[in-house]
Amino acid sequence: MNKYLEQLVALAKIDEEIDAFVPKMKAVEKKLRVALEQEDAIKSRVESFKKEIVEAKLKKNKNELHLAELSAKFKDFSKKSAAIKTDKEMKALQLEEEIAKEQCDFANEEIARLDSYIDAKNKDVQEAEATLNDVAARTQEIKISIDEQIKEIEEQRTRVYEDKQKLVAEMSQKILSFYQKIRKWAGNTTVVPVKKHACYGCFMRINDKTYSSVLLKDDIITCPHCGRILYKDLEEVEA
Repeated sequence: MNKYLEQLVALAKIDEEIDAFVPKMKAVEKKLRVALEQEDAIKSRVESFKKEIVEAKLKKNKNELHLAELSAKFKDFSKKSAAIKTDKEMKALQLEEEIAKEQCDFANEEIARLDSYIDAKNKDVQEAEATLNDVAARTQEIKISIDEQIKEIEEQRTRVYEDKQKLVAEMSQKILSFYQKIRKWAGNTTVVPVKKHACYGCFMRINDKTYSSVLLKDDIITCPHCGRILYKDLEEVEA
């Protein structure tokens, strides 16, 4: 194979390997992101439960204050009862007392309901916090594993970049510039093989003259349809 063509094929493979590091890194980081999002969701639930408990306790306090006020009213009723002179005053006092009793019953029922509600929410908090501890522990394990994977990927990327720099240093700047110009729009299909008489970049059939030139491997041949650099695998040529 032509030296320059051989270098271009090698460079294309290195660039493809470099580009593959980005999705690898994203896939690894996604695992941690999903775990952290799950952890944040549980923390949000815990905070929501605690907020509901605080609100329920405030409502309970209001009802307890109301009960205290009603208790004071009942004491006043006994004093007023001694001073009643007419039936009309008696009926008015009895009506007021009945309303106060109803309010007292409602307040007691509401306090009992709020106590049950607070107990249930406290259980929710305990369960959520237990789940959070488990998730946090798993997240930490994932983070340690991911840190190791990222370190390994970074080491691989460094080695590949070193290989690229070494190869680029040996290449003709004219050939390198030609490659980079095509790569701007072709990406990792800048240098493609010819298979079954077709360019494996645009998948168009190439003519016999171009195909013969590719087989000779004496020069850098581009696809007449798309302009990508063509090559033929040695194994296929021998076959």
